Amino acid sequence: MPEIKVIGLFMLTAVTEILGCYLPYLWLREDKSIWLLVPACLSLIAFAWLLTLHPAAAGRVYASYGGVYIFVAIMWLWLIDGIRPSTWDLVGSGVALLGMAIIMFAPRSA
Repeated sequence: MPEIKVIGLFMLTAVTEILGCYLPYLWLREDKSIWLLVPACLSLIAFAWLLTLHPAAAGRVYASYGGVYIFVAIMWLWLIDGIRPSTWDLVGSGVALLGMAIIMFAPRSA
């Protein structure tokens, strides 16, 4: 799977996971409708399914997905929560993305 597709799939996966957790947060902490749990469940189902689309071994996918999740969570902080990431947030997410790239794209013998 070409690298750009892997990263895009990871980003979409992260958005579905964060959305699946953010909607119950809105219900529990922001007094929003309990009906938000329906799209939250659907989002978490999509999250689990999206993780299965990677051709790499599951453990490698889960480990490297974490790096992308960190980056997307920091972007969520900025774009949805309206909190500008600190320099350390950006550096940390950059390190996490580097870790993801090493795990996913390192040359391997067959």
